[in-house]
Amino acid sequence: MAIIIVGKNSILEAIKVGHKIHEIYILKGSNNEFLSLAMEKHLKIKELDKYNLNKILPPNNQGVGALVEEYKYQTLENVINNDKLNKVFVMLDSLEDPHNLGAILRSADAFNVDAIIIPKNRSVKLNATVAKVSVGAIEHVDVVEVTNLTRTIKTLKNKGFWVVGTDASTDKTIHDIDVDTNLCVVIGNEGKGISRLVKENCDYIVKIPMNGHVNSLNASVSAALIIYEIYHKKG
Repeated sequence: MAIIIVGKNSILEAIKVGHKIHEIYILKGSNNEFLSLAMEKHLKIKELDKYNLNKILPPNNQGVGALVEEYKYQTLENVINNDKLNKVFVMLDSLEDPHNLGAILRSADAFNVDAIIIPKNRSVKLNATVAKVSVGAIEHVDVVEVTNLTRTIKTLKNKGFWVVGTDASTDKTIHDIDVDTNLCVVIGNEGKGISRLVKENCDYIVKIPMNGHVNSLNASVSAALIIYEIYHKKG
C-alpha cells in the first residue's frame, strides 16, 4: 500500500534512506534541491502545473509531493535487542494528534531516542501528516506498534528497563530520572494523561517543574523537555 507525502525535507530524507518511492510530483519550473538526487537514483518524476499538482496533493504542499510505500513499524523484540547500552524508549499512551507524534519524532531524532512505542488501538498512526510535521525524522526513528501497553511495560521490565510515567501529581521531577539504565518514559494522552493501569505499572512517576499561571503543556512539548533532560544528563 502507498501513501502521498508532501514537504521538501520529508521527501529528501525518504530519498536518502532508500524509502521506496513510486513517483515524485513537482511544480513545473521549480528547482527543488533534491531533484538531482532523485534523478541520480532513477526515480520517476512528474512535472505538473499548479492546477494539476493541487488535484493530486493535499493543501500546503510546498509544490512537491511523492507517492511512497507506507511506513513500516519495527518489532519490540528488535528494538529491545539493539546492542546499544542504556537505551531510551518513549511510550505514547493513546496519543491522538498526528502533529504531536510528528513533533515528538523530531525531538526523538534530535536527542538520541532509540524507539517510540504506540498502541495499535486508539492511537495516531504513521501517516502523511506525521511525516510532514516530522520533517524527515520519521525515516530515522524506530516506531513500534504493540497490542497492549501494560503487557509491553512488563516485558520491558523483564528485560531490565526502568519505566517512568509522567503526571503532575507527584513530588519527583524529571531531574530525578536515573539515566544510567535502559529507560522507557511514558507520555500520556493529550487530554486524559496516562491511563490508570499504565500508571500503576510504572516504576515511578515524574513531573516537569513549572512556575507559570497555566501549569500544563502540550504533549509534544512535554515530551521534548523530558527527552532533552535525559539527553543532557547522559552528557
